[in-house]
Amino acid sequence: MWDFCNAGVELSSAGTSPETRYALAPERGSDGSSRKTDRKEPAVRDPRLDRWAWTLVNHSTRLEKGELVRISGAPVASPLIEALYEAALRVGAHPYVRSAPEACSELFYELATDQQLQYVSPLAQQEIETIDATIAIWAESNTKAQSRVDPQRQATLSAARQPLMRTFLDRAARGELKWCGTLFPTAAFAQDAEMSLSEYEDFVLAAGHLDESNPATAWSELEEKQKRMIEHLERCSELRFRAANGTDLTVNVAGMRWINCCGKENFPDGEVFTGPNLDAPDGGVNGTVRYSFPAVHHGREVQDIELTFEAGRVVDAKASKNRDFLERMLDQDEGARRLGEIAIGTNHRITEYTRNTLFDEKIGGTFHAAVGSGYPETGNENPSGLHWDMVCDLRPGGTIEADGEVIAKDGKLIPEGWPR
Repeated sequence: MWDFCNAGVELSSAGTSPETRYALAPERGSDGSSRKTDRKEPAVRDPRLDRWAWTLVNHSTRLEKGELVRISGAPVASPLIEALYEAALRVGAHPYVRSAPEACSELFYELATDQQLQYVSPLAQQEIETIDATIAIWAESNTKAQSRVDPQRQATLSAARQPLMRTFLDRAARGELKWCGTLFPTAAFAQDAEMSLSEYEDFVLAAGHLDESNPATAWSELEEKQKRMIEHLERCSELRFRAANGTDLTVNVAGMRWINCCGKENFPDGEVFTGPNLDAPDGGVNGTVRYSFPAVHHGREVQDIELTFEAGRVVDAKASKNRDFLERMLDQDEGARRLGEIAIGTNHRITEYTRNTLFDEKIGGTFHAAVGSGYPETGNENPSGLHWDMVCDLRPGGTIEADGEVIAKDGKLIPEGWPR
């Protein structure tokens, strides 16, 4: 699951002339449908935006009357921010928007002193302790803006914010804080995915079932399928992942809780995950994983990552590009070389690598393992300022074994009734 701490161009309105920029605004009903009112506002807002906002408010976070919800995102994501703000108001919640130009982060890394890098605002701590829900919109105009920042400065900042992450994760595990992260399509993301902006918009929206009349129904159906999958996995003590690229990783999951990801905390979604049992006699994680796709963190792309685990810790880390950055991230604190998450991707609407973890880790037929912070609700409370998901493709000749039984081959789950 993509970390909440991770984090444009408007959705295009093809065929819309300047003369039709203003039209009768659709008023959303309780099911996300629209009806005319006399209020005028800038148009044409892509109806999929309202469907998206309605789904995030009513399915993902299930906002209720009186709840305080933070909506965060860069100004480039304003079309979705506005739709979310409206949807939250309509259910009686108290929304507020936190938005800042992307250049602020660039200035911070350029000018901040060591003291400023290590400073944690008490307002940020109070915010995390107070809000009932948060919806984060990841939107970048330049995905490489931080690619030349000194990795030690990034590691220092991540380590300093560890208490914020821990408070967030603990409240979420207790059910006190609802959260969801989603991605707004921008030209920068489209370029990374090697798509046109309109192609990328369609890809993003289709991955979230937003091209359907009621996306929540599709996610509820996936939730039911994945429940059966989890029922089996929670009876297992050990998973073994093998891939044609030489990956052979064994993970102890005895006594751990599996989480059903069905469009709630990440959107789009499509995975089941847990955390390794790091208290196991064997340390919980052993073997080698060679990740199939480049892993992107803080704007840096690290290629051909190979991690070797012994007794639960990374003892050797290799990469053909940005290996120094990888090692700096792994050395930022005591927990960064341990595994906080192990997961299986189940979204078969996502079939190709896009250089964006939110989508890549959900590719049906893959698994991903995150070094760093664990999710307390799984039973893994590994503390770290890092949470970095990396993806391994099992579709070409890979297998997953659960207690010695092959449950997936070539990216397809084998037991009848499991999602395919």
